[in-house]
Amino acid sequence: MRDLHELPRFSDSWSFLYLEHCKIEQEDQAIAFFDTEGKTPVPCATLTVLMLGPGTNITHAAIKTLADNGCSVLWCGDGGVRFYAQGLGESRSAVNLLKQAKLCTNPELRLKVVRRLYNMRFPEPLPDDMTLQQIRGREGSRVRTAYSRASKETGVPWQGRNYDRGNWDRSDPVNRALSSANACLYGICHAAILSSGYSPGLGFIHTGKQLSFVYDIGDLYKVETTIPAAFQAAAAGVPNIERHIRLLCRKIFEEKRILSRIVEDIYHALDVLPDDEMVVDYDSDQARPGYLWDDEDKLAEGGMNYGMMGDGEPNGGDDS
Repeated sequence: MRDLHELPRFSDSWSFLYLEHCKIEQEDQAIAFFDTEGKTPVPCATLTVLMLGPGTNITHAAIKTLADNGCSVLWCGDGGVRFYAQGLGESRSAVNLLKQAKLCTNPELRLKVVRRLYNMRFPEPLPDDMTLQQIRGREGSRVRTAYSRASKETGVPWQGRNYDRGNWDRSDPVNRALSSANACLYGICHAAILSSGYSPGLGFIHTGKQLSFVYDIGDLYKVETTIPAAFQAAAAGVPNIERHIRLLCRKIFEEKRILSRIVEDIYHALDVLPDDEMVVDYDSDQARPGYLWDDEDKLAEGGMNYGMMGDGEPNGGDDS
């Protein structure tokens, strides 16, 4: 694929890109990758996330340019199947992270978020008296139905979700396609979470993993995107199903407007409003330390002397 205009976009022209077996360098205020077909410029200002697969070599200057443009960088396995590490995205304010931490650590508030996340997966609201265990049972039935429906529509046999992480090639085509498709979905969800200033590790339904919140959000879209895409890819019988499913997911994500929905869905799940965010111009000074916490629910300007102690010394200053 040489035409980067085919990439899916956020409403403000953000997108994602997976690269492997190439060298990536800075070029002017953007980047370019070099492979056997030559050089391809990439306007990184339009990217939300760059996924680096095996065989990639990226320069220090290219990483800096991506960071300056708020683009997250993910280091992943072949076809984006496994996630290894991440570079920071556009998240200089901790306001949303603090809200997420409060919701995640308070059992009562957390349960409300969990119920909203599950409710978002069903066309009709779940009964208020349903227990969490009952909701999980209904969710399992919904997903099994989706697998069965996709199998019947495509004629691809379905024996259940089964794959060996240690031996990728032993998995059947539809399971490999599902893993590859979900990795693509997790990549864009991860980028949206970081770009919004939330933590990918503070999950509500999922817990204990660095990508728990990514899994929470990604599960909202699997039935309408990655499941049908995986069965379509398996039915096509192509030799390189991993590449085929990535291209198919890109098309489906764009058709379903997934990229433009993720951030709004996060706000809805956490029951917060974008207008609640503290208006701070961190871009004017990236080294600005922010605010100082006060036990009287007040905030003091970090790096500023906002009071004097009894001995005349500045109180609360932080000149670092």
